[in-house]
Amino acid sequence: MGPKIINRQFSLNIPHGKSAFLWGPRKVGKTYWIRHHLPNAKIIDLLKTDVFAEFATRPALLRERYSQHKGLIVIDEIQKVPALLDEVHWLIENKGLSFLLTGSSARKLRRSHANLLGGRAWRRTMTPLSRVETDGFDLESVMVSGLLPPHFLSPDPAEDIRSYVADYLKDEIAGEALVRNIPSFSEFLRVAAVTSSELLNYTNVARETGVSPKVVRGYFDILEETYLGFRVQPWRKVKDRRLIETEKFYLFDVGIANYLCRRKPKPGTPEFGKAFEHYILMELKAYQAYKNPELDINFWRTASGYEVDFLVGGKALALEAKASPRVHEGHTKGLLALADDGPVKKSLIVCLENEPRTLANGIEIAPWENFVRRLWAGEFF
Repeated sequence: MGPKIINRQFSLNIPHGKSAFLWGPRKVGKTYWIRHHLPNAKIIDLLKTDVFAEFATRPALLRERYSQHKGLIVIDEIQKVPALLDEVHWLIENKGLSFLLTGSSARKLRRSHANLLGGRAWRRTMTPLSRVETDGFDLESVMVSGLLPPHFLSPDPAEDIRSYVADYLKDEIAGEALVRNIPSFSEFLRVAAVTSSELLNYTNVARETGVSPKVVRGYFDILEETYLGFRVQPWRKVKDRRLIETEKFYLFDVGIANYLCRRKPKPGTPEFGKAFEHYILMELKAYQAYKNPELDINFWRTASGYEVDFLVGGKALALEAKASPRVHEGHTKGLLALADDGPVKKSLIVCLENEPRTLANGIEIAPWENFVRRLWAGEFF
C-alpha cells in the first residue's frame, strides 16, 4: 500500500460574516481543501488566464458582479491582482461580504503597498503534511519526497520536485520580477538548502552565490515572503551565559532541501541527522500553524558550544532531535546546560529508539512517532 493523506488538520474556523487570508506555499493543498470543504463558496481563480485578465484590467468587476452575493467568496492567489484588495475592503465595509483570500506570496502585496485590510481579515496558514495527516508514512522516504501532498504521494518525487523548483523560479521569481539575476538566485537556492538549519552567515552565502551580502539578505527575505523558508530566532533570555544571537534559516520542506542539495540521506549518516531535525521542526511548525499560532519556537546556543535544537513555548519544552537508535549521555549535554540556567518544564530527546523511557536526570527519551502523537494530542502545551 502506498502513502495516503487521511485527515488534514487545517481548519478555517472563522465565524459567519468574517474574512480571512489563507497563506501557504504552492502545492501545499489550499485549493484542494477549499474545493472539498467549501463546496458552496464562489471561487475566483486568478491562476486561470481569462479570469486573471478580466480582473487585472477591471478590478471594479468584483464590486459590480458580487455586491449582492450572500455567501463566502474565495479569491485564489490574490497576489496576482493586488488592486482587488481595495474592492474587497469596500465590499466588507459597505456590503458586509465575507472573503477568503488565498496566496503563496505576500511579497508582491507588500511591495505594491496593497491594501491588507487593516485587521479586517483574520490570518490562516497551511503547511506541508504532518505524520498525523497521513497513512503509509515512511521516514526514510519522506527525506526524499518531502511533505507537499503531490510529492508525498508521487511514485517519482524527485521528478515532481524538479518541476516544482523550475516553476517557482519561472512563475514566482521571474514572472513577478522579484529579482533581476535568475541564475544567481538559482545558485542561492542551492546554497540556502546546504546551509539550512545552520546559523545564518550572509557573507559566506554571498561568497558562494557570487552576489553581495545585502542582495543575499534580500534573497532570504524573498524565500520567507513566498513561504519557502523561515527564520528561527535564538533564545536570548538567560542570566549567566554568553549566547549566540545569530538566527537560523530553514527551507519549508525537507524533501525540497535535500533535492536542492542533491542528497538522499541514509540512516546513520550526518545528512540524515540534519534532515531528521528539519522534519521534527516541520511537525512543530504545522502544530503551531493549526493549533497554537502564538507558540514561540526558538533554539538555544551558547558561545562555548552548548546547543538545544528547539525551545518551544519559552521553556515549556526543550527538545533535541537525534536520528539515533540509541541515545547516550553525550546527547544530553545541551539540555543539562540549559537546565543550569533556570527551570525547564520538560526536556525531551526525540530519536529513533523503539520505546519511550526517562533518564535519571529527568530527561525523556521519545521515539519520534510517540513524540508526534503526544504533540498533536496537546500534551505539551
